[in-house]
Amino acid sequence: MAQTAFGFPVENLIFYGVLGFSWTMYLWEAYLSYRQRKIYRTTKHVPQELDNIMDSETFEKSRLYQLDKSNFSFWSGLYSETEGMLILVLGGIPFLWGVAGSLLAHFGFGPECEIFHSLLFLNLSTMFTALTGLPWSLYSTFVIEQKHGFNQQTLGFFLTDALKKYVVTQCILLPVTSLLLYIIKIGGDYFFIYAWLFTLIVSLVLVTVYADYIAPLFDKFTPLPEGDLKVGIEAMAKSIDFPLTKVFVVEGSKRSSHSNAYFYGFFKNKRIVLFDTLLEDHSPLNKAAECQPESNETPTESKEEPKANPKAKRQGCNNNEILAVLGHELGHWKLGHTVKNVVISQTNSFLCFSLFALMIGRVELFRAFGFTETQPTLIGLLIVFHFIFSPYNELLSFCLTVLSRRFEFQADAFARKMGKASGLHTALIKLNQDNLGFPVADWLFSMWHYSHPPLLERLRALGDAKQD
Repeated sequence: MAQTAFGFPVENLIFYGVLGFSWTMYLWEAYLSYRQRKIYRTTKHVPQELDNIMDSETFEKSRLYQLDKSNFSFWSGLYSETEGMLILVLGGIPFLWGVAGSLLAHFGFGPECEIFHSLLFLNLSTMFTALTGLPWSLYSTFVIEQKHGFNQQTLGFFLTDALKKYVVTQCILLPVTSLLLYIIKIGGDYFFIYAWLFTLIVSLVLVTVYADYIAPLFDKFTPLPEGDLKVGIEAMAKSIDFPLTKVFVVEGSKRSSHSNAYFYGFFKNKRIVLFDTLLEDHSPLNKAAECQPESNETPTESKEEPKANPKAKRQGCNNNEILAVLGHELGHWKLGHTVKNVVISQTNSFLCFSLFALMIGRVELFRAFGFTETQPTLIGLLIVFHFIFSPYNELLSFCLTVLSRRFEFQADAFARKMGKASGLHTALIKLNQDNLGFPVADWLFSMWHYSHPPLLERLRALGDAKQD
């Protein structure tokens, strides 16, 4: 048993180091969340600089929504951290590996079938994660999101959707993992290069086929109807040589009233996807609100002043605002942000595989997590990538958050140069209100977590929105 200079076993140092760092990061995150929750609790009136952006009713709704989400995040995070600690301390990983081995032995498979053993272990672990996470997901969807008017799902739809996601994930994860393990096994001294190339190819293939073949399994995609909006999108894409081939509307309203937009595809085959909740003229939620029967009570019968009905506020953006939002998204493409993110991601992936190649032979790593007799490749990947690299991953995540904020400002500036400052200004305000985003943030929480700049910072950077 290897020991440090102080006579402390190396595997114990690794194990307690991993636990210590994990709880240190949890306490850091808890401290940041505490600072932000204090903002939610104490900022009960619209700050003067927000008077022209948000009314007091929406401000209060967003405050309560974000406070509920923050409280939920605290308890779910505490549970997750405690669960992870108990799994490590009680030997949950080697135990589950043993269960998978026993099941294989029951069907006549021996220790030489490591890849089959690994796949069964992976399936059991993802099943365990899905089951333990289900109550939290149910509470988030049917209590918090339901309470604040965002959830559009029924329980049956939610459970069916969760099962479908699990099956699709396993159909992708298991064959990819088996091939990766096989490549590592036969790759020799340079296996890390082949493993990295394989993961690069897989990621490119998944990005290519996801929207065309995987996403439609869960949501309905329809071509954007002919009209002014489509003409405007095509003209804007042509003006910057964006190789647009199709524009789709996805039926996001059957899940949630949150909205989004994105583009995908490689080379000369780009597609744009708009959530129906983003489109003021197409959102089914707006149509449902318009169809609600009016109260039979006459004004003279009412003893109170009529209250504003939140349903009366039309959700989403008008055509000019949608074009401004897309101008921002196209700015990411034109300025090379997408390519830069891919390069950073793949450089990091190659570095991690290279370091993994140096560490995989260290038996102390396996002993630290309860594997004293075997050193399975999948377990080695889990230990190195998830546990040993966790400090590096946290630092990288923070750096990418800082970079993302810079990219967002640049994309906003690009939309402004296209003459979309006014539309983007009002779109940002509308989207913030539709999603009940709280526009006041603690500076430290914002710096660590916000990959997108806070609303006020973006509006200030846009400057005078009336100039275009």
